[in-house]
Amino acid sequence: MKILSQQWQDYLNSPFSRRHLLRLGAQLSGALALGAMPGLLHGAARRLTSLQADPFTLGVASGDPTADSVVLWTRLDNDILREMGAELDTIEIAYEISTSESFRNVLRQGVIIAPAELGHSAHAEVRGLQADTVYFYRWQLGNITSPIGRTKTAAAADADIQQLRFAVASCQQYEHGYFTAYQHMADEHFDLIVHLGDYIYEKSWGQNLVRAHEGPEIITLANYRARYNTYKSDPDLQAAHASAPWIVTWDDHEVDNNYAADIGEDDQTPEQLLMRRTAAYQAFYEFMPIRLPVGRQGPDMPIYRRLRFGKLAEFNVLDTRQYRSDQACGDGRKQSCAEHLDSSRTLLGGAQKEWLYNGLATADATWNVLAQQIMVASLRSVGDAGEELWPMDLWDGYPFERQELLNVLDQAATPNPVVLTGDIHSNWAANLQLDFDNENSKVVGSEFVGTSITSGGDGRDMSDYGTALLDNNPHVKFYNAQRGYLCATLTPELWKTDYKILPLVTQAGADISIRKTYITEAGNPGVQEG
Repeated sequence: MKILSQQWQDYLNSPFSRRHLLRLGAQLSGALALGAMPGLLHGAARRLTSLQADPFTLGVASGDPTADSVVLWTRLDNDILREMGAELDTIEIAYEISTSESFRNVLRQGVIIAPAELGHSAHAEVRGLQADTVYFYRWQLGNITSPIGRTKTAAAADADIQQLRFAVASCQQYEHGYFTAYQHMADEHFDLIVHLGDYIYEKSWGQNLVRAHEGPEIITLANYRARYNTYKSDPDLQAAHASAPWIVTWDDHEVDNNYAADIGEDDQTPEQLLMRRTAAYQAFYEFMPIRLPVGRQGPDMPIYRRLRFGKLAEFNVLDTRQYRSDQACGDGRKQSCAEHLDSSRTLLGGAQKEWLYNGLATADATWNVLAQQIMVASLRSVGDAGEELWPMDLWDGYPFERQELLNVLDQAATPNPVVLTGDIHSNWAANLQLDFDNENSKVVGSEFVGTSITSGGDGRDMSDYGTALLDNNPHVKFYNAQRGYLCATLTPELWKTDYKILPLVTQAGADISIRKTYITEAGNPGVQEG
């Protein structure tokens, strides 16, 4: 029997209602709107002129680049504001943008607010920038200047760019290791960094922990804010954020392990999980360099979106958590059951699925990317008694919707579809086939799965588990379970993915190397050794 902490008992005994959740969302809407618009000031905003300590302890970041805009982010240290008696005030904060790191020529500058309601996070959506251009930015509060960040706008939608180079990361359990991979990532000065979720972890996992979270399992907004503060304080993570614009989405641990829509892992009612989602989603927005999500209301926050980089690439950024049906057959790796074979079950939800399929049907970029969380290619395994087992949390657990997606890619002839995936703390390269049970079935796309930054500890190159899965799934061509990230280089003719790995993460400062390279040729779906 699980022994609940007093915090959990108080949480589970709290009165919740959908109306209460929506009222909380309405109370936040004004702060969200004010905090997102550059140049927009609140009448009661406070201007601080003299600080005794650096308020930019969580660094700077940028994200969601378009051809003429980018979102700049920072967050003020609330301990420092508290010492100044300003912790309840909305604070004015200034930013500058330049094409030179020395800021000899400041091209844009502005003042926005960091609302107390958003924990003094600042999101400046700066528009009117030049396409496909590297910029440098910094923030100013009183007499203190932030670290300098580097960002880059996307190429114009009709531009014939010849290369896009970006990293793919996911799953960074703070307690399992050091974020050395991010320092290497920062040194590469990518055009873009894509994070596929599990940016934080809501509780501890495993026994061999090399550093500690600041508290127990997180539930409230204050809890989630504290956890993000712990992660964001890491200097390697800060360096990666300052090195390039990020595209981010979430997976499960930003809220609760393996949650599905309003269904949690523990003894939570749907209303209680929605209350937790309200807190978790707000904290995600507060700490991420993203635009204000349209339709934010209480526990609902649509973050699926599309970003284009010239004619070369278009990214469909997905959310496979907020709208999904509960995992079938009790979750985990299980035999199929009646629930598993229910064709009405969904992973994407109706609105997101329609948006995605319409986009794939009209796509005209050379490479059309699905940036999402869980593995699409089948990972069938065989139990001790010879029974087939399926990972119910992955797309294997939603076979009808997966087949629908694969059929859309085929029938719409979507140019060069590539799926980017995180979640499972290991590297994979796979062909996406119309029928995974038939080795000769038509290949309609490629999937590159990236390992974790730290989750799972040091890892190893190969295991009996990996060998068995490769044997049972011939469409999967590569497996590795060390830590690191993907480096993707796109040209009009070729997609190249380097699987970059670290020998260990339980000690800081390990060297990075390329374990394997896989490619996909434009017009020839599927993965090949590079």
